[in-house]
Amino acid sequence: MARRTISRSLMRAVALPTIAALLLLASIVGAVLHFSTSRSDQLALARQENLIKLAVGEAQTTIARDQEASTYWDDAVLRTRQRPLDLQWIDNNLGIWFYTYYKHDEAYLLDPGDRPVYAMQNGVRTQPTSFSRIAPQALRLSAALRRQLLAGYIAPDGSPGKTVGVSSITSIGGRPAIISIKPIVSETGNIAQTPGTEYLHISVRYLDRSFLAELSRRYGIERARFSQSSTADGSIALLSGRGRTLGYIEWDPFEPGEQVEDRMTPILFLALLVVGLLIGGLLSRIWRSRTELEASRAQAQHLAFHDNLTGLPNRALFEDRLDHALTRRDADIAVMLLDLDRFKNVNDTLGHQAGDALIRDFGLRLSALTRSGDTIARLGGDEFAIIIESAKRADLERLARRIIEDIRRPFEIVGTHAYVGVSVGIALAPTKSVERLELVRRADIALYGAKEGGRDTFRLFSMDMDASVKLRSAVEDELRDALATGTGLIVHYQPQVGHNGTIIGLEALVRWQHPTRGLVSPEQFVPVAEDTGLIVPLGEWVLRQACLAAKRWPHLFIAVNLSPVQFRDSRFFDTLMHLTRTTGAKPQSLQLEVTERVLVDDDDKVKQMLSRLRAAGFTIVLDDFGTGYSSLSYLRKFEVDKLKIDRSFVQHLGEASDSAAIVNAVLALGRAMGLQVAAEGVETAEQQRFLTGAGCREMQGFLFSEALPEDELALLLEAPAKPAAAA
Repeated sequence: MARRTISRSLMRAVALPTIAALLLLASIVGAVLHFSTSRSDQLALARQENLIKLAVGEAQTTIARDQEASTYWDDAVLRTRQRPLDLQWIDNNLGIWFYTYYKHDEAYLLDPGDRPVYAMQNGVRTQPTSFSRIAPQALRLSAALRRQLLAGYIAPDGSPGKTVGVSSITSIGGRPAIISIKPIVSETGNIAQTPGTEYLHISVRYLDRSFLAELSRRYGIERARFSQSSTADGSIALLSGRGRTLGYIEWDPFEPGEQVEDRMTPILFLALLVVGLLIGGLLSRIWRSRTELEASRAQAQHLAFHDNLTGLPNRALFEDRLDHALTRRDADIAVMLLDLDRFKNVNDTLGHQAGDALIRDFGLRLSALTRSGDTIARLGGDEFAIIIESAKRADLERLARRIIEDIRRPFEIVGTHAYVGVSVGIALAPTKSVERLELVRRADIALYGAKEGGRDTFRLFSMDMDASVKLRSAVEDELRDALATGTGLIVHYQPQVGHNGTIIGLEALVRWQHPTRGLVSPEQFVPVAEDTGLIVPLGEWVLRQACLAAKRWPHLFIAVNLSPVQFRDSRFFDTLMHLTRTTGAKPQSLQLEVTERVLVDDDDKVKQMLSRLRAAGFTIVLDDFGTGYSSLSYLRKFEVDKLKIDRSFVQHLGEASDSAAIVNAVLALGRAMGLQVAAEGVETAEQQRFLTGAGCREMQGFLFSEALPEDELALLLEAPAKPAAAA
């Protein structure tokens, strides 16, 4: 009883006054905190308003500057006057280019009479009549610009650009937009233009959607959006050039003061709870120990079935959930396997930490694209899997396309942008029962098909794929046997002729005479050889045959195609030199043809290998020139002796003007750099005459001969040379 009385006395004398003092202090601190944080929120809101106004203003200036880069240009004046218009040139310099490079939504060209002659909308060339949707606003601005042009097209000193122009914020189809007009004028002044009769370039950038997304990303404006009426705390009016309100840009204001207040409030409550925590310390410790034990157990269970890096289910949980789904079979089930393309480049160039960050972001993007009921798992490395129930083929294809498109967006990693792709393989469980391993195997086959199809795409499993994989495996085994026994493989030689029709060289082309399948095309077994590493012994065998042919026909050169895999083999140079010594062939009689893929693999190793080969006397030929990464920088950096014009350009001579231009350009480039130039794929006398007239001195194609075995080739070499076609 006395203890109870003392407790009550202490409560009245100490506890209650202390609690009252703490409450009073908390009230005073809370009031001061609320006042200061509210003022901070007001300042933050004002700053965000200024940032948005600045962004809109900068957008107008930037659009005009973007235009001026292409409109203040002699070529643009000449090309817009040209009739008919070179629409491809217009696309690449005044139309689609503005969408792909500058993110302008629309572009138009007006002739001196303000009639539209070209239109581009959303990166696609459209009919000039589509200009009518912006004509009321644009023609008012064009009239003002033409009045300025009567006084000259050079902008006054202090102007943001070099040429005059007009722009305005307006509404197009209910959407706010910036319309900017610039004249197409001579940069040098060497082209005569009557003032007021210039062609006009019109560019349109909408101030919603992508603009607001960029605004959010660049300035940290949360959920920027356009509205016809102001309904949010963060809102500014968007005014037209005439001062009319077009609508409002709204956003979720950043409120640092409110955040501080939210964080500080629990601290005040914590101070009030100190007395209670001291009294209930023992119970708190017991409760905390129990909570930590439960958390530890839950974490251990989570780690056993989830990936540490992404937090997604791991392979064990994926297999468990797939087994359960296949057991229930109350709906269609599909497995989607995903493998990142070019992920190794990220690890090699940015480091493994960047690779880990990309993997995490990839998992987040997949989670955002899939349904809550789907299972996303990381199987290891850059390989992911998705279990999809209630799966329909159309929905699966739609999801795969969305994933591929989304992954093409850059990943912001360690202060830079990383670009990767994704290959997707899909397997839909058949109506009959199927085991997990079989379903995953089918998805993996489909994934392999996606990678074979060029990567950054998807494939849905079909039984034809399974047959193709089995055939590929059989081809690998049989090719391995053919290499081991030396039976079935043969070399055909296609002649290369000089300008007078005389055979000057031979290209060695491997063939495979299969005992049951007949003559197997190189397109069927060479890719298998490259994937499995068999290309190295196969290439060595072909080189040996070429050396023997060079010994047999010493007055001819022998050309041999090299695979990138073969070229990267560290033993390649020593092997080649050994072959020339043992066969007695001279390196000067061999021409080694490499594709442009070889030049982009490893600069230092490639450069060193080419130098060693050329120093030994071999001729280096750049095959299929013009179809890949061709550039002067490669030709300067990697010394070669000869260029081969790809057959795709030769076959279209006389049909496509650009083919003739490309052929002439390559020949001129070869002459300028002191390189030999050969053309392949010559099939008609007209093509031969064109090439001869253009200065091409080496040719190859069915016009002269197809690839022949040695015995038939010997007869051809004994026959008199065909006379060259008249130029």
